[in-house]
Amino acid sequence: MKLKYLKIISIIISFALCFPLHFLYDKFPCFLTSVIAPVNESIWEHMKILFGSIIISGIIELIIIKYKKITSNNVLFANFIAAIFSIPIFLIIYLPIYNAIGENLPATIFIMLIAIVISEIISCFVMKLKPLKLETISIFLIILTYVIFGVLTYFTPQKSLFLDPVNITYGIS
Repeated sequence: MKLKYLKIISIIISFALCFPLHFLYDKFPCFLTSVIAPVNESIWEHMKILFGSIIISGIIELIIIKYKKITSNNVLFANFIAAIFSIPIFLIIYLPIYNAIGENLPATIFIMLIAIVISEIISCFVMKLKPLKLETISIFLIILTYVIFGVLTYFTPQKSLFLDPVNITYGIS
């Protein structure tokens, strides 16, 4: 299996994971799910979906790489980069559209797919670089990102990005 086919599989898995991640906290409300899944309908909380789906897909990707002996480097780091870059990529495309026409579910879903595709392309380039020896720090960065998500879920800034437009609240209820 070639790396580009693996990345196509990762795009499909990441996109498919967005849907169960969206409803994870609703089905299993607890501290852990509040950190990894959206607790309300704010734009910011939905960034957990992008980040988490790419990280989970990256773990699956790592298993496939080990099992199929696919030549690649920097797998964890590449997936962290993809996950973290998906957030600004999504926001740069989504916010002007949201500000112009408001919430549009098909457009939002399509923009999430675009963000995932662009992010996976970036990660493919990182995986083709010489070994950077950043795998251990990547685990720390993933955990740190989830700590930041958790802090911002429980101590939410009163900014429009964090506003739940459905319930007119911020953060966890």
